[in-house]
Amino acid sequence: MTDTVPTGSHISQSADAGGRIELSPEAFPADSPFANEDLRPVPVSERKWTTYNFAALWISMAHCIPSWTLASGLVALGMDWKQAVFTIALANVIVLLPMLATGHAGPKYGIPFPVLARASFGLRGANIPALIRAAVACGWFGIQTWIGGSGIFALGSKLTGGHWENAGKIAGNPWPLWLCFLLFWALQIAIIYRGMDFLRHFENWAAPFVIVGALVLLVWIAVKADGFGALLDQPSKLGWGPDFWPVFFPSLMGMIGFWATLSLNIPDFTRFGASQKAQTWGQSLGLPTTMTLFAVLAVLVTSGSEVVYGEAIWDPVTLAAKTDNAFGLLFALVIVLVATISVNIAANVVSPAYDLANLAPKLINFRTGALITGVVGILIFPWKLISTPEFYIFTWLGVVGGLLGTVAGILIADYWIVRRTVLHLADLYTPGGRYWYSNGWNWRAILAFVVGGLLAVGGSYSGVGADGSKTGPFPTDGLIPFLKPLADYGWAVGLGASLVLYVALMLPLGREQESV
Repeated sequence: MTDTVPTGSHISQSADAGGRIELSPEAFPADSPFANEDLRPVPVSERKWTTYNFAALWISMAHCIPSWTLASGLVALGMDWKQAVFTIALANVIVLLPMLATGHAGPKYGIPFPVLARASFGLRGANIPALIRAAVACGWFGIQTWIGGSGIFALGSKLTGGHWENAGKIAGNPWPLWLCFLLFWALQIAIIYRGMDFLRHFENWAAPFVIVGALVLLVWIAVKADGFGALLDQPSKLGWGPDFWPVFFPSLMGMIGFWATLSLNIPDFTRFGASQKAQTWGQSLGLPTTMTLFAVLAVLVTSGSEVVYGEAIWDPVTLAAKTDNAFGLLFALVIVLVATISVNIAANVVSPAYDLANLAPKLINFRTGALITGVVGILIFPWKLISTPEFYIFTWLGVVGGLLGTVAGILIADYWIVRRTVLHLADLYTPGGRYWYSNGWNWRAILAFVVGGLLAVGGSYSGVGADGSKTGPFPTDGLIPFLKPLADYGWAVGLGASLVLYVALMLPLGREQESV
């Protein structure tokens, strides 16, 4: 039998009846500079998450203000509601596939995303995808925190008779808005400090609570509107012809980019899974169905708002603030808090906390990584990232999706094609082992990432508005003009190119087929 890389020492690991692998206690190299307790494989006895836990995780993560307003961004680009819901549904079915592929290593080996990345990138090289994922998560954390803080401000201002809106301004915004933002930030950091088990319990009750809140909003607006309005009959400005497809494909890639982050670091959660069946069914039932249902709810509620208020109000916080009922406002405030906290902590704090711990395991633990994430999330000025639909969908989601798709292609190629899901746990933490490559770096993975990333985002371009100005930060003919035709398919191009190139580069080394 052959190895893809130099073999390390004998690995003492065993499998249970369900195929879940764990190290014997003495086999974990705790004194290694690449190991700490947060990155250690989860013992089989502690892998307890069920199908419901994973479904609840996705339900609570999907039910947030940004996912509610995704449809509005697509409608603003010219789609009708049916095209918008179709685009969102298809994107989430597509992104589910790499989600399940990378998630497989979690229940089987109990390892988080940055440790899984060591198998392909090397023990040191894994910091590249980990830090890219961490940077994206920090951006998302800031965006979600700003949106949540703005929601608290809007509802709180309504409760105080509008006094908050008239308060003195700092950097162009009323000071109570900044206070809400910072208090919401602190609340999230306090919750994540309680650990992953507390997060599991929080997500379990948050999921049904947020669903109830969304349905209450639907019933409320339906009663006030006595039915739903003209928005459902509004024709597409793009049709289904040549004007539609140039908008559809980059929008599809943007919608995929919305959850492309989790398609990488989903092992951070599935490592606690009781079985492969639990993570597979939980994610399949939780992600595409929930996102599609939420998009439909958003369209119906917004349509009702058009009847009642004469305008389409896509932001659920703005809509809830229309009521003069104090109980209704408080209920909406609690919903905003729970919905935003549940998605932000799970999707945007857990991953970078592990990723930053991977950078310096002996200096940074999970809690320290979470705090760093919170600080960076403020420093990136998240209010700028969501300033316009074009910037949000095409620039932020599109570029992020392209880069993360490239990393996903390498992880899937290595785990499923090169190694046939066979990993040797102790060597994932041991210098000089089979994943050490060249001083901790696998140049093949680095090259595949550079080439795939260049193809995915090198042609990124900005459109031109009705007034002739650019709608984004890129040149109108693309950063690299001859790659511009690929930019609309960035996630797919990055994933496919890096997967094929990585496999081709690794084949000369042979395929690791040793039994565990």
